[in-house]
Amino acid sequence: MSDVKTPKEIVAQLDQYVIGQSDAKRAVAVALYNRYRRMQLSDKLQREITPKNLLMIGPTGVGKTEIARRLARIVNAPFVKVEATKFTEVGYVGRDVESMVRDLADVAVQMEEDRQFANVHGRAEREANKRLVKLLVPGIKKEKRTNPMNDVMSMLQGLQNGQAPEAESDDGEITDDIRNERLSVAEQLEKGLLEDRELTVTVADEKKGNGMNDMYGQMGIDLSESLGALMPKQRVERTMTVKEAREVFTREESDKLVNHADIYHDAIKAAENNGIIFIDEIDKIAAGNKKTSGEVSREGVQRDILPIVEGSQVNTKYGPLSTDHVLFIGSGAFAESKPSDLIAELQGRFPIRVELNDLNEADFVSILTEPDNALVKQYMALIGTDGVQVTFTQEAIQSIAHIAMQVNHDTDNIGARRLATILEKLLEDILYEGPDMQMGSITITEQYVDDKIGQIVADKDMTRYIL
Repeated sequence: MSDVKTPKEIVAQLDQYVIGQSDAKRAVAVALYNRYRRMQLSDKLQREITPKNLLMIGPTGVGKTEIARRLARIVNAPFVKVEATKFTEVGYVGRDVESMVRDLADVAVQMEEDRQFANVHGRAEREANKRLVKLLVPGIKKEKRTNPMNDVMSMLQGLQNGQAPEAESDDGEITDDIRNERLSVAEQLEKGLLEDRELTVTVADEKKGNGMNDMYGQMGIDLSESLGALMPKQRVERTMTVKEAREVFTREESDKLVNHADIYHDAIKAAENNGIIFIDEIDKIAAGNKKTSGEVSREGVQRDILPIVEGSQVNTKYGPLSTDHVLFIGSGAFAESKPSDLIAELQGRFPIRVELNDLNEADFVSILTEPDNALVKQYMALIGTDGVQVTFTQEAIQSIAHIAMQVNHDTDNIGARRLATILEKLLEDILYEGPDMQMGSITITEQYVDDKIGQIVADKDMTRYIL
């Protein structure tokens, strides 16, 4: 693990985004740091020590998903969030449980690709600028007559040798005037004087893969390379700015400079040793709350998940991935079931259980104002783009928190997510009229809150539909 953080440091960073829930934060921080401890041991001991998977228990909107997501960002680990209800027992139509591991592999490859691309960024950008210069100041094309059959034979010969057709045509004849103009344009590019100039470029057609390839991908079979050799990626023309074209070309040039076999190898290792899979709504596959006999067997899904959590090897299109040391975090409200309703074997694979507390009014006030991404800060920044400065009095914040608690109590309790619905309704007039407003600042007071949403809260029917 690069940039190792102690449990206290991990909790301190989680505190910047998630209010309260100290027990859950401590548990995940220790689970993460235990990975670093494991890596300091001998290979023999490393193989014996398995991750202590966690089961987070608590109502919706109290921070379960946010803790797991932020945790992965803090330690820069491959992370995927899946919903247990999306999986079906083997033999039924739906996602198979192994797809969560393949999703983790995809994320790990993307992260490793970005890291290695960053290492060659300077060289790739220089090559991209050379391509831009040639596009901005093209050479003089020579008209040539060719036999179409020769062109076809040449292309087939290239495919046989594993070469894709050239994306860009011959540079043409370069005169002294063109050479001098290219030097001038290259200098302007270096100074950033042509960033907004538009040009037409030929780029790879990034259309979504066909269903057949996706289906094989779900089985860990990658047809892209074999199909790519037969049918090279289509190229399309797009009009974009110099700045955008440089980004596209830089990524294409980076792709040529890195070793993809190394990327796949390092990504699989990162996923195996640092990967985190967050299984949400795990309570929904507990046997305790079956409603209809025709329902797809929840116990069957649990039994399919079990070997993945226990540790098994899953084939991905980048190579086999072992889940022996992947950290699994299960999450659920367990309102209509309890953890003991899960099959015993699966319960045993989540030895650390953390109960998250319901949020109170004081928590709502903190959530609105304290985190780096606090909702109030987000709305102030959004409205600020229209030149309108919005401020909230402390009484207004307190009133919003009180209303959120009241609505959660009277209708469905959706935790902190209720704050977003109330703020959106509270600020809808300002959000609508902001671009046309002449006034420079607005203060949201307790009276404004009461005038805008007080009547809605008082009417239970309106509350149910609007907030």
